[in-house]
Amino acid sequence: MDEKLEQVIARKGRHIALVIAVTMVLWLVLSMFIGPALGLPGRYALLIDFAALAGFIYAVINIFQLWRLRQDSQR
Repeated sequence: MDEKLEQVIARKGRHIALVIAVTMVLWLVLSMFIGPALGLPGRYALLIDFAALAGFIYAVINIFQLWRLRQDSQR
């Protein structure tokens, strides 16, 4: 595998890991601590859940792209 391609794959993997970690932490902090502390209604909790779901879907799409990139590089 080419060194530049390995760097691209590694960078994309780190990006995916960061997206998953930040999404999870924000989701937990906003829905468990900040939302109830501010007395936000349940509809805001649902909005936070949908935002987290969007972040996770983005990560899954990028994981699939990373998988395809690795498959193409092995050929």
